[in-house]
Amino acid sequence: MKRAVWVVLVLVLVPLIILAIARGAVPLSPGDVIGALAGRGDAETIAIVRTLRLPRVALAVLVGAGLGMAGAALQGSLRNALAEPYLLGVSGGAAVGAVCGVALGLSGDAAIPLAAFAGAACAIGAALIVARAAGGRADPRVLLMSGVIIGAFANAAIMIVLADAPPNTVRGALWWMMGSVADATWSRVAWLAAYGVLAATFLVWYARDIDALALGEEPAAALGIDVERSARRIFLLSSLLAAATVAAAGLVGFVGLVVPHLLRAAGVRRHRPLLLGSALAGSSLVVAADLAARIARPPAELPLGAVTAILGVPFFLAQLRRLA
Repeated sequence: MKRAVWVVLVLVLVPLIILAIARGAVPLSPGDVIGALAGRGDAETIAIVRTLRLPRVALAVLVGAGLGMAGAALQGSLRNALAEPYLLGVSGGAAVGAVCGVALGLSGDAAIPLAAFAGAACAIGAALIVARAAGGRADPRVLLMSGVIIGAFANAAIMIVLADAPPNTVRGALWWMMGSVADATWSRVAWLAAYGVLAATFLVWYARDIDALALGEEPAAALGIDVERSARRIFLLSSLLAAATVAAAGLVGFVGLVVPHLLRAAGVRRHRPLLLGSALAGSSLVVAADLAARIARPPAELPLGAVTAILGVPFFLAQLRRLA
């Protein structure tokens, strides 16, 4: 990847992080933010920056990075320009797993992602089974429709689980399903980082397999790749990334669809730099979306997933028209 692309990605992300920390109910200057991060300034400013806003921005960065990498990996391994965790039903399956985990009494930032991962793995497996039954694993439209079906089933399952839940629990679950990083804590950030870095490291390690899978099943096999095993491995790692983000911030859609296309438009083709670049671009997108969610209608706060959907749906329709 060209050095200029890396420079642009970093120059976009760093100012966004500073701006996101500075904006809020108590506005701060960039100098106040930098001083508080260094431990300088009054106690109130330091507490606002380090306890409230910095964990939120850190969580948004990790969520965006995970979704961006998962989308890039799924698009490459499935040879499908419309593949991404939300549209394939992976995020919905993760949400079902997390909700069921809570209903069964699981708690803590370590256990819920495991339940979400189980749901995500089941969802992507079911989506592929439905697509294969229709005879179109490689057809973007067939796989997309299978993802829509799985997502609808996931929403129905969540509603059933929440049918007899207390009203406060239902309201909290619905807000979580719309996506939010408002309840970020350093503990949640740490657990998402642990799950995310593990999955991301293996995805980068297997980037050459994704390059081969992107060529097609027969060319990949000719290159010595075990197609089924490699594809299954990429699916599971992508599911782990998506599940961890859902467990930490709820359903945030379309990030994994948009950012890999932006990187490809910048000339990035090989999947190792594409995965890393998608992590940076995804972080910028989610941080910007969360900032917009906070400042669009103060003092109310918009759902993060709604903001990313407003940005992503037109992009999705444009890509779908190109494939028609």
